[in-house]
Amino acid sequence: MSKLNRKLLYGFSAIIILILVFLGIILGQIFKSFYLTNYDHRIERETNLIASIMESNTPLTKNISNQTLKKISKDLDIDIILIDDNYHLIAKSTNENVALNLSSQNLKEYLDRLDKLNHAAKYEPVKSDPYQSSEKYYGKKITDHQGNKQFLIVDYSTKSIKEVYRSIWILLFSLLGFVLLTIIVLLIRYSHQFSKPIEDITQVAIELSKGNYKARTLTESNESTSMLSQAMNVLAKNLQEMTTQQEMQQDRLNTLIHNIGSGVVLINSRGHVNLINKTYRETFKVDSRSIIGELYYDAFKHKEVIEIVEQIFLKEIKVRKQVILPLSIERKHFEIYGAPIIGINHEWKGIVLVFHDISELKKLEQVRKDFFANVSHELKTPITSIKGFTETLLDGAMENDELCKNFLSIILTESDRMQTLIQDLLDLSKMEQQNFKLDRSEVSVKQIIEDVQQMISQKAEEKNIDFKLFLNSPLVINADAMRLKQVFINLVDNAIHYTPAGGKVFVTASETDNKIVVKVNDTGVGIGKEEISRIFERFYRVDKARSRNSGGTGLGLAIVKHLVEAHKGKVEVESKLGHGTSFIVTLNKNV
Repeated sequence: MSKLNRKLLYGFSAIIILILVFLGIILGQIFKSFYLTNYDHRIERETNLIASIMESNTPLTKNISNQTLKKISKDLDIDIILIDDNYHLIAKSTNENVALNLSSQNLKEYLDRLDKLNHAAKYEPVKSDPYQSSEKYYGKKITDHQGNKQFLIVDYSTKSIKEVYRSIWILLFSLLGFVLLTIIVLLIRYSHQFSKPIEDITQVAIELSKGNYKARTLTESNESTSMLSQAMNVLAKNLQEMTTQQEMQQDRLNTLIHNIGSGVVLINSRGHVNLINKTYRETFKVDSRSIIGELYYDAFKHKEVIEIVEQIFLKEIKVRKQVILPLSIERKHFEIYGAPIIGINHEWKGIVLVFHDISELKKLEQVRKDFFANVSHELKTPITSIKGFTETLLDGAMENDELCKNFLSIILTESDRMQTLIQDLLDLSKMEQQNFKLDRSEVSVKQIIEDVQQMISQKAEEKNIDFKLFLNSPLVINADAMRLKQVFINLVDNAIHYTPAGGKVFVTASETDNKIVVKVNDTGVGIGKEEISRIFERFYRVDKARSRNSGGTGLGLAIVKHLVEAHKGKVEVESKLGHGTSFIVTLNKNV
C-alpha cells in the first residue's frame, strides 16, 4: 500500500470511526429511551391488569395466596408485592427476603400518592436519574365493595433492563463494526482507484523536477483527475519543447562562441571571468581552469587589456582599440572590442571582450607598402640610368662613337632589367589570380633539369663552378613543363649567383610511389637562420647590393613558391651561413 493510500485510509478511517461512535452513542441513548418508555407502558398496563384481577376476587383479605402471586409473577416476569393500608407487607411473589428499597418516609409518600389516584403510577425518585436508578416500581390502589383497600406494588428489576441494554449495545456495536469494516474495504478499493492517478502525476512531477521532460502520465484517470493528468502532460510537453529550444539555442550560441575566429571573453558584473572561447585559449596559450572565476586583473597579464576593462567599467561605454601584445617569442597585433552587457531593466550584467587578431592584416599592409616602395625603387634605378645616359648623348656624347656605343649598351641593359622586372611582376600577378591554371601533361622532371643545365652551364663555367646532376630515373609526373622549368631555372640560377668561384652546385632527385623530391644544393654563402622565413617574400634579398648588381629582381623565389604550390607541392630551405644552401622541392605524383 502506498503512502498516499495509507494517509487516505488512516484519515478517513479515523473520521468514520468518530462519526460511528458518535452515532452509536446517540442511537444507543435513543434505543434505550425508546425501550424504557415502552417497558414502562407495559408495566403500567400489566399493573392495571393485575389490580383488576385482584379486585374481581372480593372481598379483599390479608390471606391471599402467595402461589397466586408467584404464578402471575412467573407469567409476567415481574416481582409483585401487596401492602395493606397500614403499610404492612401482606404477600410477595418470591420466597427471597425481598423488601422495597425505599425508606419508610418515601414509601408512605408513594402510597399516599397512590391512594389519591385511580390508576397505576410509577415511583419517581426526586433526585435520581430515572434511567440509572434501581428503584423502579409501579403501584396501584386496590379497593373492594366493602371499602377495604390494599396497594399493589410491581417491582421490575434493573437486572433485566441492564441485560436488555447490553444486548442493544452489542447489537449496535456489531452493526457499526460491520458498517466500519465495509466502509474500510470500499475505501481501500476506491482510494487505490483514486490515488493511483495522483501517484502517477506525483511521479511525473518528480521526474520533471529532475529535468526529465519526457515523462508522461499513462494511467487512465477518473473524471476527478483526468483534467489534472491532461494538464500535467501538456505542462511536460511544453517544458520539453522549451528545453529543446533552449538547448538548441545554447548549442548554437556555444558553437558560435567557441568556433568564431576571434577570441571572446565574458566578465560578470563583479569583475570575474565567466567564459573564454577556444580561439582565445589557443591564441594566448592559457587553460580555462586557470582563468575562469578569476578577477580580470589577475586573469589578464597585459596591462593594455586591463586598462580597456577598467575603462568600460568606469564609463560604461563601448571601446575599440588596437594594441600590440607580446605572446611567447612573437608580438601580435590585436584589435580589441569591448562593450558593456546591459540587461532589460538597465541592469549591469558585465562585459564582453572580442580579440581580433589583425597580425596578418598588418603584415599584408606592410608587404603592400614594401611592394610599392620596392617596385618604385627597382624602376627608379634603371629609369634614372636611361635618362642620364640619354641626356649625356644628347649633350654631345653621340659624336664619340666608342662612348656612344658604351652608353647605348648600358641603356639596353637597363631596359632589359626593366623588362625582366615587369615580366616577373606580370607572372606573379597571374599566378595569384584564382583563375590561374597549369597546362598539365606527362613530363619528365629529369629531362627538364637537364635542359636547365644546358641553359645555365655556360654561366657556371664562367665562374669555374662545378655544376653536376645526380638523376637516376625518368621522374615522370603530371605537371606544367614550362612552369617547372621556370622553377628550376630560378633555383639553379640563384645557386650559381650566390656560390663563389670554384664552388659546387649539384642537383639530386629521388622518387617514391607518391612523390618526387628534387634538391638544389650549393656551397655558397648560405642564409642566416633569421632570414630563412623571409626569403620567399617579394623583393627580399639576402645580399641586396650583390643581388641588384647581378640583375636580380628579388621576385624569383616568390615565383618559385607560387608555382610549386600551384602544383600542390611544397618548397623548403635548409641552410647554414657560410656552408651553403639546399632548396628542397617536393612534388606529388598523384594530382
